[in-house]
Amino acid sequence: MKTRIGYAAWVAGVVQFFVVHVIVESAWARPYSWARNNISDLGNAHCAMQPDPEPRYICSPEHGLMNASFIALGALLVVGVALTGALWRGGATAIVARCLLACAGPGFALAGLAPADVHENRHILGALLIMAMGNIGLLLAGVGLAGDVPSPLRWATSLLGMAALAAFGLFLSHRYLGLGMGGMERVAAFPLLAWTLAAGVRGLVHRPPRVGDAPRPRHIAQATRR
Repeated sequence: MKTRIGYAAWVAGVVQFFVVHVIVESAWARPYSWARNNISDLGNAHCAMQPDPEPRYICSPEHGLMNASFIALGALLVVGVALTGALWRGGATAIVARCLLACAGPGFALAGLAPADVHENRHILGALLIMAMGNIGLLLAGVGLAGDVPSPLRWATSLLGMAALAAFGLFLSHRYLGLGMGGMERVAAFPLLAWTLAAGVRGLVHRPPRVGDAPRPRHIAQATRR
């Protein structure tokens, strides 16, 4: 039950984030763009022209709702990491992966508590916890997952981490490869959320065999029939 609560926390956190994302962006008078606008623009507390890193006008009427969603996502990510022990194998790699993934939780919470136009340095620290620490954790998670996790999912987990870290580097260097500033930021931030959602759904749907369901040796089965 504890593990299923952890999986449910992951699913609930990511789903509510994307639902609120759509609600808040739809409240903008000027259309919000996934390519031109950062995710954190949705949480900015004031209407103003923002010159860096790309010039754009930001005015998010429902910024309070978005920041509350950041905080909720961060809390639920940490709950999920703490309770999904069955998803992980033993050893140092799994421990480090879980600790780094958990860092994304305070990162999202800090992004909500410190909007970019109010406490920029704290907001940047939150972004680093998400897109640096969290993505390194995602990369290591492919090795730290339990033995019953299928190999394709292990490879996909590590590949998502590699892609997100590469995108984060491109985002910092202002190389957007035609995706725009907001598009490249999403390639750096969303793989962690996509993996969390997928792992949570799989954990809720997948039921590992119980000890009593294991096949019995042939001689025991024959004796039972006699």
